Amino acid sequence: MSKNSSLSFAFGKKNFLFVLGGLAVVLIGFMLMSGGGSPDPNVFNAEELFSARRITVAPIVVLIGYVIIGYGIMLNPNKKES
Repeated sequence: MSKNSSLSFAFGKKNFLFVLGGLAVVLIGFMLMSGGGSPDPNVFNAEELFSARRITVAPIVVLIGYVIIGYGIMLNPNKKES
């Protein structure tokens, strides 16, 4: 390696922030999916288990998190803003 060559990371600070933010959104989505248990194993509570939060909202939040992570990975850290 020559003395004049500079090392640079593939990801910049902005990339890491987007990836970490996306991971946080994915974790929030998984937390929204959790729960729905019953203290009595002989009782099945379909309303709580199949609620809109677990069936619709949480998967959409997780997908949004994955889109944010993908954007953070694809973002060009060397692009100069004008």
